[in-house]
Formats: sequence, structure tokens, C-alpha cells
Amino acid sequence: MSDYWRIPCVLMRGGTSRGPFFLASDLPADPQARDRLLIHVMGAGHPLEIDGIGGGHPLTSKVAIIGRPTRPGADVDYLFAQVKVREAQVDTGPNCGNMLAGVAPFAIEAGLVPAQPGRTAVRIHNVNTGTLIEASVETPRGVPAYDGDTRIDGVPGTAAPIRLTFLDAAGALTGRLFPTGRHAEEIDGVRVTCIDMAMPLVLIEAAALGRAGDESPAALDADRELLQRLEAIRREAGRRMGLGDVAGRVVPKPVLLSPPRRGGALTARYFMPASCHTALAATGGVGIATACAIEGTVAAEIARPARLPVSIEIEHPSGRLSVALSEGDAPQRPRASVIRTARRLFEGHVCVLRSVLAETPRLTAIA
Repeated sequence: MSDYWRIPCVLMRGGTSRGPFFLASDLPADPQARDRLLIHVMGAGHPLEIDGIGGGHPLTSKVAIIGRPTRPGADVDYLFAQVKVREAQVDTGPNCGNMLAGVAPFAIEAGLVPAQPGRTAVRIHNVNTGTLIEASVETPRGVPAYDGDTRIDGVPGTAAPIRLTFLDAAGALTGRLFPTGRHAEEIDGVRVTCIDMAMPLVLIEAAALGRAGDESPAALDADRELLQRLEAIRREAGRRMGLGDVAGRVVPKPVLLSPPRRGGALTARYFMPASCHTALAATGGVGIATACAIEGTVAAEIARPARLPVSIEIEHPSGRLSVALSEGDAPQRPRASVIRTARRLFEGHVCVLRSVLAETPRLTAIA
């Protein structure tokens, strides 16, 4: 008998992120056992994740878990797990809009959702936030198309487009679009906007912290003074947003905003939260764009609010992200859509030492 279990796994790129996709039925049902498995699989706790399949970076240390729907109106459940690189920890608090791009094609190929002629719409229940997202995937031959002409900044080459529409993203984690009840307020002497639209964010004008706002991610990651200041603001914002002590969590995300340089609405530097994203999270873009459209926010003071429907172009380190906003089901609760791409990279089994799963004998069927 071998020393390991073999668990089915598909490695996918979703948007500007990458990670393994699992069927929920192939993982332990107990959250603690599941997280222990994910830490082991990804190699978390080492900066290179050398003993696992993680990429040694927050953008490549993500996991998507897909299962049968537990919410009416949904086709599948999607649980996102951010596996921390240096710490042996898993955070299932937030959603990830980039990994979300791979959910529909994975679900179709796994047989969870039947493909429709030409294009297939998949309603995804994000278990992390309880929200619904509709993904529209090209299925010209009864299977998801990955090859195409759509280019997204931060990813080389082109691929087939996947439209993600966030149907009820306002207050995704806190229950309110503006969890503190204010469009703007002051934290540590700095004017900020705390918003929860697909992802809890704390928006900060870069100039208020003495930064230009168009610095490279590497330069911002090396700015220890800035990172310490952002973390202090983030923790207080989390407390005010009703998230409690967020010291060990990845939400809310701090975002530096500044005027546009290349004709967009504004420039963003998005933190995850201890390092700067090399592009921009799709969920982060949804929150920033929504704030741009609402008067009185830090974002709107830079971008100037526009009437819906509108497309907001957000400049980021790798280019731009376009977010389409339209009227939602209530005032100041707009509906947001983004175009992403995905690619199936590898399929097979990931090997997990039996000692890691000693308490989950139900996995014997796939040993």
C-alpha cells in the first residue's frame, strides 16, 4: 500500500490567477480536515511552496472547490480558498473573481452543468459570500471553448471570452454596500471609503499617504513604511465594517487610488493585503468601479460619477480592467459585469500523504 491518496484535480488559470480546481465530493467534508489537506497540497508555509503545487505567490496559491448547488436558482456551488504562502493558513472569507472565470468551464467539463448550443449560462453560488454570479461561456461544439481573440491585461496571448455578471454583489460579506453607513470617513488622519461590493475594500487616495499611486508593485512591496500604514488603516476599517479583528484575514483589501495616466477613469493599486497585485482582482475592480459611480466616495472624487449604464476603465500595473455598470434592483446597488478568460492547464491527480488525511477514511475510494 502506498503512502499517499490520489485526489482528482484540474489546474486552471482563471483571469490573472491560477490554482487547482477540485470537486467538493473529492475533498473532506470537515472544514478543518479540508484546510489541512489544502495546506499540504499547496505547500504553504514555505516562500516557494516547494513541497506542493502552489506557485509561491498569492495569485498562484488559490483553490476553487466546485459542488452541487445549495442555493435555489444556482447551477453550482463555488467555494474559494486563499492559501497563504508563508503561513500555513487558509482563508475562505472572500470571493475571487479571477478564479471565478474558471468555474463555469470546469463545471461543464465535470458534467455538473449541461452545455447548450453556442453559449452556456451558468449561475454560480459563491459560498464564501452567499452571492450569485452568472457566467456566460462559449460552447460552440458542446464543450467550453478556450481558444479565442479576447485579450485581458496581465495575461499573455488571447483566449475565449467569459462574461461574469455579479447579480447581487452589494454587501456581499457585510450585508451593506457601505458597511459603516458613510460614503467617506477618516481613519488615522486619512480620508477613506469603506465599500463592500463583491469584495470588502478600503479605498484610499494615494496622495494622502504621500505616494503618486502609479508605482510598480515591486516598489510598493518594498515600501515597508507604506505597508505598515496600510495595515493599520485596514484593521481599523475592518473593525468599523463589522468584520471584527482582521489581523489574520485577507479582507478588507486596501486600495490606493490616483488620477488616470492613460485615459481611464482612475489608477488603482490593489493590495492582497500584504503585497500589491500585479494587475487587479476582478472583484476588486467591481468594488472600485461601483464607488466611482456614487457621489461622495474617494473614488468618485477622482473619477467623477457618471450616470448608469456606464463602463469604468480602471488602470492597473498590467494595463486596464473594464467594468460595465447598469441599474440593479435598488438605488445605489448597481449590477456589474466584467470580461475574463480561463484556460485548462493540467488534469490528473494530486498526491496527498495518508498521514495528512488519517482522520478521513471516506477517501479510501480514490486511493
